[in-house]
Amino acid sequence: GKSSPDFVAIEDINLDIEHNTFVSIIGPSGCGKSTLLNIIAGLSSATSGEVIINGQLVTQPGPDRGMVFQNYALMPWMTVEGNIRFAVETVYPKMSERQQKRVIKENIQLVGLTGAETKHPHELSGGMRQRVGIARALAINPQILLMDEPFGALDALTRGFLQDEIERIWEQQRKTAIMITHSIDEALLLSDRIVMMTKGPAARIDEVLEVPFPRPRDRTTVEHHPAYMELKQEMENHLYRETRAVEEARIH
Repeated sequence: GKSSPDFVAIEDINLDIEHNTFVSIIGPSGCGKSTLLNIIAGLSSATSGEVIINGQLVTQPGPDRGMVFQNYALMPWMTVEGNIRFAVETVYPKMSERQQKRVIKENIQLVGLTGAETKHPHELSGGMRQRVGIARALAINPQILLMDEPFGALDALTRGFLQDEIERIWEQQRKTAIMITHSIDEALLLSDRIVMMTKGPAARIDEVLEVPFPRPRDRTTVEHHPAYMELKQEMENHLYRETRAVEEARIH
């Protein structure tokens, strides 16, 4: 847990994530989803327990993990290309200029930002800024992609477009991905497994759902799958139950 000595954000979390799977973590506000992701990222340390990636103990951020933030976390004075270059240079200081250019170009293409290389963040829409955030995270070629509510600040239409983009990119690269979200539809479209957390403090894992939809996926096929409504209902019930418990705890 974080903050005061007596406060426990999350407790007894035991989670194995297989290589090349997409896992979403969903739960009510304040259930410690971001705390859990920050511990995996090495941005926060757990007061007890450990995170192990490929047999290595996680104690700090590392190039094996690429992070996409809800608020984009771009350098405002750098261009699109500059933001991605900064990440690549930091992780691969010995990379040749030629290879660096190739990596930057490939990742800008991957997220559909060709032509916007020289723009600054303030000239971009929210959706375009998040595309830069995704390209920056992928440009360092991490083993694991970590996303903290990556589309939470976007309008519904842009959010839908970017979900489809993440699905397309994930199918191409098949990286291990862990995403925090509060969107049921987003989790069902993208995930192989969905981790449902209880309310905080001392939040824990309530259930892990296996998502049976075949890959590659598109929204229409997913929404017409026989298991879709049942899974959606189960998740809605879980979120309703846990959110109601949060509200009741506030009142009493």
